[in-house]
Amino acid sequence: MKFLRTLAAIGLVAALSAPSWAQQERVIRFGHLNNTDHPVSFGVKRFSELLATKSGGKMKVQEYPSNQLGNEMQQQSALQGGVQQMSAPATTSLAGIVKEFGLIDFPFSVSTFAQADALLDGPLGQALIAKLPEKGLIALGYWDLGFRNTTNSKHAIKRAEDLEGLKIRVIPNPVFLDTFKAFKANPVPLPFAELYGALESKAVDGQENPFSVILSNKFFEVQKYLSATNHVYAANIVLVSKKFWDQLTPTEQKWMKEAADETRGYQRQVSRAAAQKALGDLQAKGIQFNEITPAEQARMRQIAQPVIDKFSSQYEPAIVKLYQSELARIRKQ
Repeated sequence: MKFLRTLAAIGLVAALSAPSWAQQERVIRFGHLNNTDHPVSFGVKRFSELLATKSGGKMKVQEYPSNQLGNEMQQQSALQGGVQQMSAPATTSLAGIVKEFGLIDFPFSVSTFAQADALLDGPLGQALIAKLPEKGLIALGYWDLGFRNTTNSKHAIKRAEDLEGLKIRVIPNPVFLDTFKAFKANPVPLPFAELYGALESKAVDGQENPFSVILSNKFFEVQKYLSATNHVYAANIVLVSKKFWDQLTPTEQKWMKEAADETRGYQRQVSRAAAQKALGDLQAKGIQFNEITPAEQARMRQIAQPVIDKFSSQYEPAIVKLYQSELARIRKQ
């Protein structure tokens, strides 16, 4: 009997001294705004597979697409409160808590995917990420959303003057509003859910979004012209609740970082392939597509420069200086 009691005591001590994560499964609620056929969802699935493999099945990701856990702001609050573990919103949504994220929204900053990746994966992107922990968030890197392009029902946009007088729906974001005002357009901040109806009723003439968004929301039914303005490169950011992150062991954190790093290239590849396919599909649906010459792109950047100067003055000078030096570096590559 005494021997059995000794064995039981040894077992109890072993159980208490064993790291809790050794018996514990982690369930990660990963929410986002997109449908399951969107490149963000493909990224979540790949991350989930990699993390399950690395953790031997101990870390499990449950995907909640299509706003199931709320809009971007609601999910951000849930992450900060520790109720939700992960999300992948557009970087634009973080400007409310770290205003310097607005730098990513500056018009005509980058003109190629290689430049966009270099800017976000380099010192600037890391400096922005470093500001998030004090806001209750951890970031594991950036995913591709794509260049934003302009559609309208009036005429092709081939030069800056073609935007003049057009009522263009934009994201309710000061940088976007001022950018289109610089081109003498009439920007209209409107919830995305109301956009198709506004285009159909001609309450607005046009809108701006990546190709895949234009296709999946059937804007080709109510828009005739698609112009590759490429005025802003849009990215998603992979976020983790800091409250959740702080509960993880160093090994678990390492698994999550590695899974995120290995997912990034895949997600970008899938997203960019989807954008090219979407453009082909849009043209097949009858939308009239035109590109804009590099010289005109450069001229449009000059027209938008006062907007960049205005908002740069509102941001932390060291971050703005880093942004400018990084742009100079990547444009030479």
